[in-house]
Amino acid sequence: MRKFFQYLGRNPQLLIGLLILGGMALLWLIGYFLVDIKLAAPLSATPDLPPSREYLLGTDSAGRQMLPVLIAGIPTSLQIGLIAGTLGLLIGTVLGFTAGYFGGIVDSIIRTLADVALSIPALAVLVVIASVITKLLSPQIMALIIASLAWMWPTRTIRAQVLTMRERAYVEVARLSGLNNFEIIFKELMPNLLPYLAASFVGAVSAAILAAFGLELLGLGPQSEPTLGMTIYWARYYNALLRGMWWWWGPPVLIIILLFIGFFMVAAGLDEVANPRSRRAA
Repeated sequence: MRKFFQYLGRNPQLLIGLLILGGMALLWLIGYFLVDIKLAAPLSATPDLPPSREYLLGTDSAGRQMLPVLIAGIPTSLQIGLIAGTLGLLIGTVLGFTAGYFGGIVDSIIRTLADVALSIPALAVLVVIASVITKLLSPQIMALIIASLAWMWPTRTIRAQVLTMRERAYVEVARLSGLNNFEIIFKELMPNLLPYLAASFVGAVSAAILAAFGLELLGLGPQSEPTLGMTIYWARYYNALLRGMWWWWGPPVLIIILLFIGFFMVAAGLDEVANPRSRRAA
């Protein structure tokens, strides 16, 4: 632990990112135990009230209290990003290791599939799929939709990493020692790629959250769930900006900005761990 904290002192990007995300998690945890989430339901208060002692962040036009809406919306938005990012990176890792290590016809097929899929505009496909099943959308289904188009880039980058690693001396020594292919992958290659996979995971989660926000801002998110993106959509739908209701759209926008700053800083800090060329000297 002492070495970890010493490294954080030498890696300010990672430290700042962890502090931002940790501070937001702590504030959400405190709010979760102090605020009744049921007040995020419509008609739980008088509509269109500004912040006051009774309603700390005011209410929206549907009579929902904004503080409970935000407390309920943060974990829902993060759930979409975590599910989609995890599944997308998992699929990309399996395909990338398979293509990069075994090569041959398997590599050609996987590489061609990834290249073709990357040429398709992902947002347009997500909009079409979400608009077709909009009545069935839930945070979990939206995460699966986003994950279905989140595996291509991890597949390409991880394949490239494995291609360079499989020719190194320690892999040849492991092969001569009698290890089979799967043992080499899990005991030799995978541990060396863990920092890179961690940075890729953070990037995949933030990209999935961004994709979910894009769909939600178009009104293609879960209609009954108080996610951050849907909160901004309803604020735009009811012209909250023109009506001067800053408490409706301002806090969720601020939370989104802080989330992406935190994820970006953590990803940049982990990239420094994974990339020796950018690693600072002690």
